[in-house]
Amino acid sequence: MKFFEIFNLKPDFDIDVSLLSQKYRDLQRAFHPDQYASGSESEKLLALKKATEINDAYTTLKSPVSRAEYILKENGLDISHETTTIKDPSFLMQQMEYREHLEEISDMTEPYDAIIEFEDTLSAEQVELQEKISRDLRNAHHQEAASALRKLKFIVKLQAELERLEDQSGQL
Repeated sequence: MKFFEIFNLKPDFDIDVSLLSQKYRDLQRAFHPDQYASGSESEKLLALKKATEINDAYTTLKSPVSRAEYILKENGLDISHETTTIKDPSFLMQQMEYREHLEEISDMTEPYDAIIEFEDTLSAEQVELQEKISRDLRNAHHQEAASALRKLKFIVKLQAELERLEDQSGQL
């Protein structure tokens, strides 16, 4: 798995993100195009290519969603651009309830406490799904990991919407 190799990390869903960030900074310093400003054109081009590769790898590996997508893709299952719907009836029902709850919060005049409570709920759901993805990937249950990842994508999207709502309510 090339992206993990760039940072000399074991190809695993569970990575130390602070270690990843440190290795990223070290590699950026070593391969930053400015370091090669007085070099030949081929050295400059190579440094730029390497810096771009490092940036792409870091962006992918720092996010649990894109990291899981990358691992699945490396194992022959590309779900990064799919439009597959989740067929789990209980999760679909939960999605509807979460959406309704988000609407209720947006209609509140003082939504702060409800936002915090919902953030906690979604964070717990995210942790649970990430743990499932980790287990499934470790056990090479790629379809199950993909299913949990689809759910995680929904939760992450809902968290972003809740964050926007929190920003809007703070501006009122």
